[in-house]
Amino acid sequence: MSEALVVNLSKSAPQGVWSAKAPLSMQQDAATIHLSGIMQIETIQSACRHLQALGFKSFRLVGTDWEFDYQYAFAQAAYSAKGSAAVEFAALDDKQDAKLEQLVKVSYWTRMLVNQTPEEQSPMALAQQAADFIADLAPDNVHFRILSGEALVDEGLVGIHGVGRGSEREPCLLELDFIPDGWGDAAPLVALVGKGITFDSGGYSLKASESMLHMKCDMGGAATVAGALAAAIVSGLDKRVKLYLCCAENLVSGHAYKLGDILTYRNGVTVEVVNTDAEGRLVLADGLILASESGAELIIDAATLTGAAVTAVGEHYNAIFSF
Repeated sequence: MSEALVVNLSKSAPQGVWSAKAPLSMQQDAATIHLSGIMQIETIQSACRHLQALGFKSFRLVGTDWEFDYQYAFAQAAYSAKGSAAVEFAALDDKQDAKLEQLVKVSYWTRMLVNQTPEEQSPMALAQQAADFIADLAPDNVHFRILSGEALVDEGLVGIHGVGRGSEREPCLLELDFIPDGWGDAAPLVALVGKGITFDSGGYSLKASESMLHMKCDMGGAATVAGALAAAIVSGLDKRVKLYLCCAENLVSGHAYKLGDILTYRNGVTVEVVNTDAEGRLVLADGLILASESGAELIIDAATLTGAAVTAVGEHYNAIFSF
C-alpha cells in the first residue's frame, strides 16, 4: 500500500456499523481515530500500530483536531526498528511545525541508538554519536571531551575503567556542556548522568544466555538522557546543562574485574565488588561524582534494565527515586 492513508481525529463516537466505543473506524479512503476518556495518547498510538498491522506504511494526518501532542504521539507509534512508517503531519503554525519535526528527529535518533547491535555500538561509538548529534544542534553552545582507557584512571574514574577493562574496546566517559548565550561562568542548573553499558555479559557473575540477549539495550539510560538534552535544546533550552555518559562493555577476559576487587573512587569512597553483574552502579558512581563536583542544582541519572524497578512497578512504568 504505497499511497498515504488519510487519518482523521475525532472526539465523537463512530457511526454506522462501528461500535460506539470503537477507538478506530475505517471509511472507504480514510481512517478515523476516536478519542474519549483520559487515555487519549495511548488511544492514538494503539490505533497507529493497528493500522500498520493492516499493512499501511504511509499516513497523512488531516484536520484541525490534530494538536501538537497528538501528532507527536502518532509519530512515536509509527517508529519501528524494522522500518518506520512515513507520516505527513497536519498543518500547525510555522514555529510548531519546525519544533515537531525536530522532536521527532530526536526521538527517532534516541531509539535508533538503543536498537543498534553491540558489534556496531562500542562504548566510544556511543559517546561519539551522542556528542556529534547534540553538538550539531547547537555548535556554538556545546563543548565536550571524551576520556577513554588509562585517561579514566588518571581522572580517578575507576568504576567505568574497572567495568570496561575486560573488553578490547576501551571504556570511556563523555562529558558534554551546553552553555546558552549569556550564561557566563555560573554553575549548570542540571546535570544528566546516563548508564552506557553497550553490552552486559554479567562479567564473571555471568548471565544465562536467555538473560543476555537484550543486553545491547543496557545503554538505554545514556541514550535517554542524551535524547532528553537534545529535545530540550531544540525546544529552546536557555539554561546550562551538563551531560555525563558512562560507557563500557562488561565482558569476561584475563583483564576483567573480579569478585573481591576493591575500587577507590576519586572522592575517597571504596567499594568491594561482590557481583560483577551489578556494574551499573559502579559506572554511574563516576558520573554522579563529577555531576556533584559541577555544582549543579539538580542531578538526574537514568539506567535501564534495573531488576528491582521491574519488580516494583512492572514493565509499563518507570521507577523514580529521589532524595
